[in-house]
Amino acid sequence: MLQPKKTTYRRQQKGKMKGNAQRGNQLVFGSFGIKAMEECWMTGRQLEAARQAIVRYMKREGQIWIRVFPDKPITKKPAEVRMGKGKGNPEGFVATINPGRIIFEAEGVPLEVAKEALRLGAQKLPIATKFIVRRDYVEELL
Repeated sequence: MLQPKKTTYRRQQKGKMKGNAQRGNQLVFGSFGIKAMEECWMTGRQLEAARQAIVRYMKREGQIWIRVFPDKPITKKPAEVRMGKGKGNPEGFVATINPGRIIFEAEGVPLEVAKEALRLGAQKLPIATKFIVRRDYVEELL
């Protein structure tokens, strides 16, 4: 499961998820990708489930890149605890996703294979996504 090896602070404030992604919103490594259309907190488990679905469909051909990393600690208080008495203990890590953020990129497989693989991966994610293709992509004829 994805999580940082070490963090500077154990607890972090929630913050706001407003506006579109200002960085990580263009394809950099691969020719295909899935882009977030909504904002959310995405856990390492969700990312790993999507990654496994993509890799299995691509049959270990080509290459994929995960463009987000869960580095924000999320805290929870135990059930049936009274109000106050400080912030809860860290329960896990999430990646903050804004609309327009590229989540996965793929390369080295035909367009149809990449489209289906990323569709299967997108089903594992808690938000609506969009399949995108590099602007200068041309299918090589074999």
